[in-house]
Amino acid sequence: MKLLELKGVSKAFGGIMACRDVSFVTKQGQIMGLIGPNGAGKTTMFNLITGVYAPTSGSILFQGQELAGMGPAGIVSRGIARTFQNIRLFRNLSVLDNVCIAVDKHVKYSFVTSLLRLPYILKQEQEIREQAMAYLAEVGLADKAGVQADSLPYGLQRKLEIARALALRPKLLLLDEPAAGMNPEESLDLAKLIRRLHQRHNLTILLIEHHMDVVMELCDSIFVLNFGLKLAEGTAQAIQTNPDVLKAYLGEGYKRVRS
Repeated sequence: MKLLELKGVSKAFGGIMACRDVSFVTKQGQIMGLIGPNGAGKTTMFNLITGVYAPTSGSILFQGQELAGMGPAGIVSRGIARTFQNIRLFRNLSVLDNVCIAVDKHVKYSFVTSLLRLPYILKQEQEIREQAMAYLAEVGLADKAGVQADSLPYGLQRKLEIARALALRPKLLLLDEPAAGMNPEESLDLAKLIRRLHQRHNLTILLIEHHMDVVMELCDSIFVLNFGLKLAEGTAQAIQTNPDVLKAYLGEGYKRVRS
């Protein structure tokens, strides 16, 4: 079943076309990879899907409903969450508070009632902290709950960002280079974590990543962008042997990660 569908999506910045006539479908329950050289338009596609930019033309459908022109807050409320290529945490807050902020989006009380400190408000706040701790435990950060976010090592900040995105309870999770800056061992460990979260939360995932071991380990389908245009689409095996992809991105000497 289609969860996300892009139809002929283009985005122009002045006279520069960041992407042109891009169409693809992400099916429910799928892990789909979005790969290509730097500057290919991958993060632009994420920004279009999440409402940071409005497309110049084309249609973006989520569960059959148009997203184009809707703001980021509205899109999050529809069930789409993301992480960023450049980590965006509340760096002066604790690890726990970073996730509590995301959990708090699902709580139904006003700012005024929160100031009254009524028993049911205190109970809800405790439930928020417990839920946030559960998300931290899932990514292996429960023991870091009281630590200030910007003091975490880079790889753990990546995991914190994933925990915060999970706390929004998305149907579709967009991961923008989650393994950036990690060594091969760390990146494969992250791939295992993403696989566990995908299964446990029944997530659909769209993944931008340059670590091909992670992409080939995780992705059911891969879409390749080059200069804002579709270059290829297919399974991991097909993409690794596609001559156009090898020439434009992977390199002629690329060794297949899996068959």
